[in-house]
Amino acid sequence: QVQLVESGGGLVQAGGSLRLSCAFSGRAFSSYAMGWFRQAPGKGRTFVAVANWSGGSTAYADSVKGRFTISRDNTKNMVYLQMSSLKPEDTAVYYCACGIEFVGLKLGRVRSWGQGTQVTVSS
Repeated sequence: QVQLVESGGGLVQAGGSLRLSCAFSGRAFSSYAMGWFRQAPGKGRTFVAVANWSGGSTAYADSVKGRFTISRDNTKNMVYLQMSSLKPEDTAVYYCACGIEFVGLKLGRVRSWGQGTQVTVSS
């Protein structure tokens, strides 16, 4: 079975930066596409970013393009989300996720979820 554990969330002022980490435990990390989703209070869970098995192909939600960067280290079974120029509207619980296919995960086809980590951006 797969377990995902996020860390790195916290409080940050608008314009600041934060890096989220996700630790993967289980079989064959490099066979999965990895992604990040988020859920703001009172709203649904939405796509943020995804990376294919190698990290060589990535895709982002329009709302975070140019500000967020997803990366992965297959030697450490880790995936990261570097967030810069943070805005109050980025406030949400951020979830790490894995999926079988890059495109499928971007579309929300998630095999496993992490527990989430809170990111709060103050103005």
